[in-house]
Amino acid sequence: MKTRTAQVRWEERLQTPLLVMALAFAVAYTVPIVAPGADSWVHTLCQVVEWVVWAAFAGDYVVRLALAPGKWLFVRSHPLDLIAVLLPLARPLRLLRVVSTLLLVGRRARMAPQITLTTYVAGSVVGLLMFGSLAVLQVERDAPGGNIKSLGDAVWWSFTTMTTVGYGDHAPTTGLGRALAVGLMISGIALLGVVTANFAAWFIARFERDDAEERHRTALLEALTVEVKALRAEVGRLSAGQDPAPADRAQDPAPALPAQPASAAGPDRQDAL
Repeated sequence: MKTRTAQVRWEERLQTPLLVMALAFAVAYTVPIVAPGADSWVHTLCQVVEWVVWAAFAGDYVVRLALAPGKWLFVRSHPLDLIAVLLPLARPLRLLRVVSTLLLVGRRARMAPQITLTTYVAGSVVGLLMFGSLAVLQVERDAPGGNIKSLGDAVWWSFTTMTTVGYGDHAPTTGLGRALAVGLMISGIALLGVVTANFAAWFIARFERDDAEERHRTALLEALTVEVKALRAEVGRLSAGQDPAPADRAQDPAPALPAQPASAAGPDRQDAL
């Protein structure tokens, strides 16, 4: 338990620095491709930043692996981290650390599962679109017979490839470019499936919640009906034990008047005498 707490504490402490370094890596990876004619010191600085960021993420992976309670489980649950550490050429995959960091922030903020998944999908789309465009531009720009020569062409090609539209106006001609195209196609289909499943799960959950509320209201109405019937029965029993009705009391004989006192009749009797 202490090891797990130490791992979580380490990840929370390095969350912001790793996010900043991932963004710095994105800039260092983008500048040489977008501006190939920049000064040599700019390219050298970008290479230094890339290797520093790689070393930082490699050290972070080693520390988290050492603090993880289950080493093999940690390796299996973080495949992209391992690939990016063992293969420096796959450094663009390190930007996915931004997505995992956003997801960690979302979990700490207790966001809804649909919002967390939407954040993951949006981050994955932006990352794949950005690095797919940069990678294919770097590969195809100087290729003989290539037709992807600008960043706009690369972004358009990446967008049509990820959405599996494939207009065919721009297409890679090299083997590495076609491999990137296959990866973008598979990623686009997977993300589309995730989005579709997310919306389907949201609708199903909403329908189930509405159905549960309807059942709850029906149960309340049934309980209220039973209670009203019981109250009516109780009122009937109480009414059966009350005094006779006013009409019955009107038929009873009038009560006799009280006799007059003797003093009141005395004078009349004397007059009569």
